[in-house]
Amino acid sequence: MKQLFVACLLLIGSICHSMTDPFGRISGTVMDGELNEPIPYATVVINDLEGNLVTGITSDDNGSFSIENIKSGDYVFKIQFIGYKTYTKEIHIDRNSQKIDLGTIRLEPDVAMLDETVVVAERTTIEQRVDRKIINVGKDLMTTGASASELMQNVPSVNVDQDGNISLRGNSNVRILVDGKPTNMDPAQLLKQIPSTSIKSIELITNPSAKYNPEGMSGIINIVLHKNANQGFNGNLSTGLTQGVNTRFNGSLDMNYRTGKFNFYGNLGGNFGKRQNEGTINLPESNSQQHFKAQNRRESYLYKIGIDYYMDEKNTLSVYTNQNLYEGGPLAYLEFTDFGDASNSFRQNLDANFDNTNSSYNLLFDHDFNDDGHDLQVELDFNNFDEEERTNVDFGENSFDFAPYTDIVNENRQNFTGNIDYVNPFSEVSKLELGAEARILTTDNDYDAGNPQLSDAQYEYNRDIYSFYTTFGQNYEEWSYQLGARLESYNVDAHYDGNEVYQDDYITVYPSAFVSYNQSEKNTFQLSYSRRVDRPGFSQVNPIRQVASPRLTVAGNPELDPQFTNSLEFNFTRKLGKKGSLTSGVFYRRTNDQINQIFQEVENEPGSIFLTFANYGDTDSYGTEFSLNYKFFDWWSTNSGLEIYHNTLQGAVGGEIIEVDNTAYTFRSSHNFKASEALSFSLFGMYRSKQQDLQLDIDDFYFVNVGARYSFLEDNKATLSLNFNDVFNTQKFRINDGRPFAQNGEFNNETQTVYLGFSYRFGGGKNRALKRKQRDDDNSGGGGLF
Repeated sequence: MKQLFVACLLLIGSICHSMTDPFGRISGTVMDGELNEPIPYATVVINDLEGNLVTGITSDDNGSFSIENIKSGDYVFKIQFIGYKTYTKEIHIDRNSQKIDLGTIRLEPDVAMLDETVVVAERTTIEQRVDRKIINVGKDLMTTGASASELMQNVPSVNVDQDGNISLRGNSNVRILVDGKPTNMDPAQLLKQIPSTSIKSIELITNPSAKYNPEGMSGIINIVLHKNANQGFNGNLSTGLTQGVNTRFNGSLDMNYRTGKFNFYGNLGGNFGKRQNEGTINLPESNSQQHFKAQNRRESYLYKIGIDYYMDEKNTLSVYTNQNLYEGGPLAYLEFTDFGDASNSFRQNLDANFDNTNSSYNLLFDHDFNDDGHDLQVELDFNNFDEEERTNVDFGENSFDFAPYTDIVNENRQNFTGNIDYVNPFSEVSKLELGAEARILTTDNDYDAGNPQLSDAQYEYNRDIYSFYTTFGQNYEEWSYQLGARLESYNVDAHYDGNEVYQDDYITVYPSAFVSYNQSEKNTFQLSYSRRVDRPGFSQVNPIRQVASPRLTVAGNPELDPQFTNSLEFNFTRKLGKKGSLTSGVFYRRTNDQINQIFQEVENEPGSIFLTFANYGDTDSYGTEFSLNYKFFDWWSTNSGLEIYHNTLQGAVGGEIIEVDNTAYTFRSSHNFKASEALSFSLFGMYRSKQQDLQLDIDDFYFVNVGARYSFLEDNKATLSLNFNDVFNTQKFRINDGRPFAQNGEFNNETQTVYLGFSYRFGGGKNRALKRKQRDDDNSGGGGLF
């Protein structure tokens, strides 16, 4: 009986064993067979023996991949990447071989495919990463224009006002970077100077981790310029003409030569022409009107040259320089009309010219350790900005004896940044990042006043920031998290005509935390927190008074304190199969010691206004966003989004502290229609609701752009594009009320234009550019999450 019992147990165990299928795991690393570098985003697929797809994945930034839960059986394993030969291997999974580590898989270049890499490997227009949104400036996005400022108007979550000032999620305290680096220029001026054809992509980082510079209350906008790194000699030529009230030209040439251990690359861009700006403000309380008209002249050249030296398999040295040469400014007039007393009316003519050079120099050394992802980088960056501003002002006949004058302002700003970054993946699920950074800024501003009401002045502003950061994260099958903190020592001093007018130093901690949950392959949730700072800009602390008009004087406040923001954000991403994805999110921000503009009436001068800045109280803002990236059919795709924001503004207007509750929303929708392989059409529409700030009540507006693109010649190397912007001429900035005095008016910024562009690419090769990992230009995914 006992033997029978044992036999039954063995039989039952054998049956259960045979009915339970084991699950396997396949892992490995994809490398370039020639350069011995990781290949990110390679396609890894597993097919059954009949060729049907079983599962698949893409390699990560380090070329690594891991596929779990593969049932026992025989499969065909493949790795594919444009420009390389496909790797194929038969795989057998059973109880004795459940974990298969393929080690390092080296892909060989497919020479026959090199010339068509650019066409086949075209990326989607908008990529939703864990910690950022990336807008690739490509064929299917209506971003072609004369400058980055015009391009930005089509970017989700970004708004550009009539003066070119940029805001992210309804907040203007945003940090603008070029290739991950600050440029010391006013953001509005910077965006007007960069040709759109020189831009590869735009990155929106709304809640950066502790690894990033904490400046920019609403986040970071990083403009990535083209850097070609294909084998051999190749490049791209683009040029275009914009016709509106005026004619403007833009163009760029990207080139590189990749051979052996060296890669030489360069970019040259130009942007020149005039742009008209006109507006009228009515002041009903004083029965008067102000009307201005300006021709903004611009001649801007941007070039970037660099060298990558692949010393050996572990060490790489890279140097580059960005140079931006600009000359231009407004030729304008301002008419003030007093309908009750004509003797108070006058006309002011303005001829302002800004001549500046903005230069950046960068050196990077990269060392890879033996383990994948184990990396050390040392980077030095120096930026120098020199500008001479010459403004000539004269007046027509008037009863005030206004005399003509010339103001000359010479500015020099130098910014040095040095940092070291270390990344160590302890295991398959854990990663530690450490880094240190020094930022040293010096400025010198000399004002030669021709206006008899003002005197010459000299202003110096110096700032030193030293910081250390650390982040640690772990990634499991469904959950991942990252915790981090950045410790900063901040010191600033300011001198006005040789006398110290401001000094401050403090140590601050900026924590951050990210949690991500992958409910399934389709649904991802993320919760993040960060603390950030918005330090006063140079113009906000510069106390030198400048007269914008006889009734408006502008100056900064050297005692202005920084404002700090705590930001909480929750995002959800839903993959809609192969058709696209839906992203939604909510955020909340609490800002302490908010910086605001204030208007003050000048004593004993009725109607004259003095504009400056001050810290006022705490504010709250919150909002929600929805973004759809969807391909309805093979010939029709869309990128659409809705943004809703609410914020509370507090500040001094006319000597009185006021509070304004502002709720606004923006809807954008971009559609692309593919008529054939060579011909496509695009349609873009945007609506922005009414909104308020401390001084103005602003009306809603909308506009529509349409475009077409045609590719021709061998492998579609040449492209013609035609865009008609603001089809109905509705993109106007209108105000219907104001504070501290009632006002209404309208501003027009020459938005209705037709653009004709041409581009031609030459050469070809597989792209193996050096991947920079600096904390302000890091695409590696998820603020430290894997």
